[in-house]
Amino acid sequence: MTRPPTAAQRRVIDAADPVTGRLRGTEAQLAALVRHGLAFRHPRPPHDHFLTPTGHRIREAVPEPSKPTATDSETGDTGVFAARVGGEEGAGAGGPSRVREVHSAWQGLLELRRMTNPDGGTDRPCGWERTHLVRAAALALEAAGHHPAGPRGTDGYRVRATPQPEAVAVHGPDDATLRACAATLEKTGWQVGEHTDPRTRARYLLASPRRV
Repeated sequence: MTRPPTAAQRRVIDAADPVTGRLRGTEAQLAALVRHGLAFRHPRPPHDHFLTPTGHRIREAVPEPSKPTATDSETGDTGVFAARVGGEEGAGAGGPSRVREVHSAWQGLLELRRMTNPDGGTDRPCGWERTHLVRAAALALEAAGHHPAGPRGTDGYRVRATPQPEAVAVHGPDDATLRACAATLEKTGWQVGEHTDPRTRARYLLASPRRV
């Protein structure tokens, strides 16, 4: 990529599906994004176009004009869907519209797995999930009906990054919550182990995307 995308190309990038990165635009716009390494054309019918990792970075690197806070971004106040990792304002809020959003995002992620995993499998995480570990694990939990913890409450899960390059920590208020979260993550293609914090003695899960 030798120059920034044009305004028209930028609109196509910004309008990409927030989970799958699927693009909509004219053939000329999509072809230009492919030439610049910002998109790729899937080899399988219907040959849709998707953002590459570079394309995702281009979209995410530019701040919104209103400069939303981290809490705004996590709770979806920017208008773009984001899985709730636990601890953000409004994390405990639900309702039919949120259920529909989560269901749609999860179905989109399964489709991304089908289209980008070499064998078309949907039983394990894809490349996007491996570069967005916290969001991916949180989406799997929320889509299965688990509740994220609120900003001050202790009920519900919290998904957090760890120093390990391909692992997230999942915290919960009790062993029952952790066991339920572990079962969901294992069912959706993650390897999960239970651990104890040596300082607080609190139990937590360590989860990594399964490769095979």
